[in-house]
Amino acid sequence: MTMTSAKFGQSRKAKHCSELLGTGPSIDELVPALALLGERLARILPGHLSPFAGGEPPLVRIGMPMDCNLASIAADIETLASHTLMAVGPKGLPMLAIFEAPSVFRLIDRAFGGRGDVPDEFPDSFPLSAELLLGRLEQALCEALATTFGGQEEHKVRAMRRDTSLRYLNPFDKRQDLLQLSLEVEEPGVEPWSFSLAFPQPTLAAVTTEPRHPVRRKARQGTPDPSAEPYGSMPVPVTAVLVDMTIGFSRLSSLKPGDVLPVAIARSVPLQVDGRTIATGTIGEVEDRVAVQIQQAF
Repeated sequence: MTMTSAKFGQSRKAKHCSELLGTGPSIDELVPALALLGERLARILPGHLSPFAGGEPPLVRIGMPMDCNLASIAADIETLASHTLMAVGPKGLPMLAIFEAPSVFRLIDRAFGGRGDVPDEFPDSFPLSAELLLGRLEQALCEALATTFGGQEEHKVRAMRRDTSLRYLNPFDKRQDLLQLSLEVEEPGVEPWSFSLAFPQPTLAAVTTEPRHPVRRKARQGTPDPSAEPYGSMPVPVTAVLVDMTIGFSRLSSLKPGDVLPVAIARSVPLQVDGRTIATGTIGEVEDRVAVQIQQAF
């Protein structure tokens, strides 16, 4: 391809996603956004991975986002690996999930009752059992990602196709800047397994940017009347703080029935609703009952 045709291809791509490219955030600006996204995924993903961990949600750890491209991803993989092209939302924005052979065979061995051992040498291709396992992993990951991205229709994630060769899969331009996020799954008593996700700039910008919706002006409403329904009969717990004291832990731990703690009641007693002071007053007595006379209301 000549330099002229390469620039022409890039220009067409920019026009195709004008709302994301050109005016969108740069790769460097998207690093903290992906880090936050990873933290959210690490909280959501364990529930989706519990069927692969004996029913118990595993612990998911995330690494720091790393900038890369398809060439560097391929160079870092030393064994057989499965690459899944995923599409986000109705526009089908692409992203990539990478499962390397050690993790896949570790899960297969555990599925057949083993402790997660891996073979000394890996085959040239995945067996049918691995393909079935990868399909289940992809489905669980798609559901977790959709929830992580926001759970709305525009955030729906689906697996498109899978291949052991990035060249044949051809998920996006091999020179395109990507951000890669590595995740490690830990379970008690067994070796951890891992996988990674790679996001092109437009996809990551789309899932980390809040969608813009037209602002609708609400009709002005009158001030609610606290004496009218449904507020008038609503019960509100009110607390009068008669004593607020500090006591040493050693004294507190030795308290027993019969002990006497001298206290002093403040002149101004706060009345609180949900921890917020709404009024102050003084302690008195009405018909043989302790009462609070309001001195100041806020």
